[in-house]
Amino acid sequence: MDNTSVLSSYKFFARFYVFGLNPGRAEAVRRMELKSGHRVLEIGIGTGLSLPLYPSNIDITGIDLTAEMLEQAQQRVDHMGLDNVQLHLMDAQKLDFQDNSFDRSIAMFVASVTPDPVAMIREMKRVTRPNGSIFILNHFSQKRSVSSVIEGALSPLAPLLGFEPLFYLDEFLNKAGLNGSKDIPIQPFGYWRLLCFKNKK
Repeated sequence: MDNTSVLSSYKFFARFYVFGLNPGRAEAVRRMELKSGHRVLEIGIGTGLSLPLYPSNIDITGIDLTAEMLEQAQQRVDHMGLDNVQLHLMDAQKLDFQDNSFDRSIAMFVASVTPDPVAMIREMKRVTRPNGSIFILNHFSQKRSVSSVIEGALSPLAPLLGFEPLFYLDEFLNKAGLNGSKDIPIQPFGYWRLLCFKNKK
């Protein structure tokens, strides 16, 4: 899977993207413990489905690789009259922001979409201030489970699907250097998990 396959898939998905229905979004924003004036970076903001969840007294910067997704997000910003949101067309694996630009950074349903999720985490750490908080919300495969067999069968289709179906938590944590992160199952099934950690520099 590469950026070209991701762009192709999400250009198609832009008009009916529905991962916002997942209860993990609200839980993630709640656990960010946002305070007035906080600067938040949302990686892969997509169509802006998370925007209504944020308080109005923080600054939100959203990035996405897909222009069609950002067009939908901008329409949402305009419709809601949000003056605290900035949107940028940008690759999560190579962010254009200066070091320590944000108090919080979050990636919702993006880790298994990004061709190099380790590079994404490295960039999130770079642009988040020391002791700031980083959050990863994503599906994670369970080893030796029925679902992992199905995900394994779908894995060769990842370039067409626009994400990697077989995505093991322990492997991701080891490769990204995130062992020790707080791991919160998202109900009702716990298939999605929220990882939270302080940015130690």
